[in-house]
Amino acid sequence: MTKTLAKFEDWPFRVPNFQEVGRKVDEITDLLKAAPDYKTALTIYKKMNKLMDKVMDDCTHIQVLYSLETHNEKYVKANLKMDEEMPSLSVKINDFNKAMLASPFRPELEKKLGSLLFTMYEYSLKAFDERVVEEAQEENRLVSLYSQTTAGFRIKFRGEEYNMSQMGKFLTSSDRETRREASEVYYSYLDTKIDILEDIYDKLVKVRDKMAKKLGYKNYVELGYIKMNRFDYTPEMVRNYREQIHDVVTPISEKLSREQKKLLGVTNLKVYDLSSWFQKGNPVPKGTTEEKVELAQKMYDELSPDTSYFFRFMNEHHLMFLDAKPGKQGGGYMTYFPVHGCPIIFSNFNGTSGDVDVLTHEFGHSFQAYMARKIKVPEYRMPTMESCEIDSMSMEFFAEPYMGLFFDKPDEYRYTHLADAIRFLPYGVTVDEFQHWVYEHPEASPAERDAAWHELEEKYTPYKVKAYKGCHYMETGHRWLTQSHIFASPFYYIDYTLAQVVAFMFFNLDRKNHERAWKKYIKLCKLGGQYPFLTLLKKIGFKSPFEDGVVKKTIKPLVKVLKDYHPENF
Repeated sequence: MTKTLAKFEDWPFRVPNFQEVGRKVDEITDLLKAAPDYKTALTIYKKMNKLMDKVMDDCTHIQVLYSLETHNEKYVKANLKMDEEMPSLSVKINDFNKAMLASPFRPELEKKLGSLLFTMYEYSLKAFDERVVEEAQEENRLVSLYSQTTAGFRIKFRGEEYNMSQMGKFLTSSDRETRREASEVYYSYLDTKIDILEDIYDKLVKVRDKMAKKLGYKNYVELGYIKMNRFDYTPEMVRNYREQIHDVVTPISEKLSREQKKLLGVTNLKVYDLSSWFQKGNPVPKGTTEEKVELAQKMYDELSPDTSYFFRFMNEHHLMFLDAKPGKQGGGYMTYFPVHGCPIIFSNFNGTSGDVDVLTHEFGHSFQAYMARKIKVPEYRMPTMESCEIDSMSMEFFAEPYMGLFFDKPDEYRYTHLADAIRFLPYGVTVDEFQHWVYEHPEASPAERDAAWHELEEKYTPYKVKAYKGCHYMETGHRWLTQSHIFASPFYYIDYTLAQVVAFMFFNLDRKNHERAWKKYIKLCKLGGQYPFLTLLKKIGFKSPFEDGVVKKTIKPLVKVLKDYHPENF
C-alpha cells in the first residue's frame, strides 16, 4: 500500500485496446516458446504478469464504475466492449498457459513458482478454448443484462420510489403493518418481472450447457467445478456435506423459527416476519454512513495495528462505495486492483444492521488482499472462493466484541447475527443443490425449475415455506430469481456455507483464546491462494467441513451461545 495513491475519483478512465493487448500477448507467448534457458523463461513470465495486471486494473475499474452507475452510457459502452472482447483475449492467454505447461524449463519454473500455478493453467485450458468464444460472449451479455435489469427496478411505496436494497428498511420495520404493506408491494412488483428474469436465466442455462458440451463435458456441472478451481473436492463430497447441513442445521433452524415466533409475539410467521426478530424491531445501527465509518475506524484501531492502518487507508483514499442509490447494482462485493495495489468495497447501505455486516464482511475480504499483498505470484494473491469467504465471514465474528460501538443493545445484534448465520446454512445448500439440478436438467422449463426450487425449500427450510402462504411470488418458487449469484456466478454459493462453518470454528476458538484465533486468522490471510481449500485448513489446524461429524461438532456450541444471550430478556 502506498500513501501516494490518488483518490479513486481521480484515477484515469481507460478502455484497453484489446487488439493491441492480444498482439502483445502473442509476442510474449512466442518469446516464451523460444526462451533459451530457465532465467529467460521466468523473465518472460513476469513480463506477461505485468501486462495482464495493467489490463485487469483497467477492466476492474470499468466493472466498478459500471456497477456504480449501470445506466451511464459511457460505462455501459465500456462494459459491453469488455464483455465482447475478453473471450477472444482469453483464447490468447490460454495459448500462453499452454506454452508454460509445455516449456522445457517447466521443472525449474514449478520449483520457483509452485506446482499449484501449473494446476491452475491446466484447469484454465479445461475450462475454455476458442470453440466457445461466441458462447462466452453471449454469457457475458446476459449476465450484464441481468445486473442492469435488476438495478433498474423501481418500487413505489408510500409515495416514493425505491430500489430493492432501499426497500430493506421497510421489510424489516419494527411495525408489522409496515412490513406487511412493504412486502405486499415488493413481491407484487417482482411478480411483474418473473417472465423477464426467467427468460434471461433460461438463455444462460442453455448457453452454458452448450459451452460444456462443446468442450466435451457431460453437462455444465463438470465444467462449473473446473471454472471454480475446485482442486480438492468433488460434487459427491458436496452432496454429503449438504446432507450434514440438512440433518444437523435444518432442525436447529426450525427451533430458531419457534423462538422467533415467541420474540415477535405471533402465532404464525408470515413472509414479512422472516427477517424480523423482535416486536420492537431488529437492532438498528447508530448514525449516518459517515458516522458508521468513524465507529468502524475505532473498532479496527482496537482490534489490531494492521486493521487500524488498513481501514484508514481505505477511507482516506475513497475506496468504499457504501450507500444504496438509484441505478446502482445491488448487493455487495470486494475487488482488487493489482497495479494500484488496493481493493475497493462496494455495498448498498439501507439503514439496517446489514450496514455493519458490510463493514466487517467486505472489509475482511479487503484485509486479506492487504495481508497477502507481498505474494509475488499474481495467481496466488487471493484464494479460491470458499477460502476467500472464510476471511470475510470470520472477520464478522472477530468484530462482535465491538458491537457496542454500533448498537445501544449489542447483545441483540449478536443474537440475530449468530442466529441468522446458522439459518443461512440450509438456504445456502438449497441454492447449491438447485444449481446442480438445473444444470443436470438443462432442458427443464421455467415452471419445472420453480417447482424444483420449491421442493428444495420444503426439504431444507420448511419453516419458510409455511410462512410463504398468501405470497404468490414466494409460494410459486421464485425466491431464487433475485439471488444474483445464480445468474452471474454459477456454483458460487456452497462456498459461503463452507466458509460459514469455518468462521464458526474461528468464533468458537476466539471465545476461548482470542490471541490464538487471531494468529491463525492472520496466517490464513497471509497464505492467500498458495494452497487449495482443504490444504489451507490443514495449515491453520482446522478440520474439513466435509468430514462426517464436523458440522455437528462446530454448530453444537453455538446453540448454547444463543441461549447465553438470554433473548427472552430482550
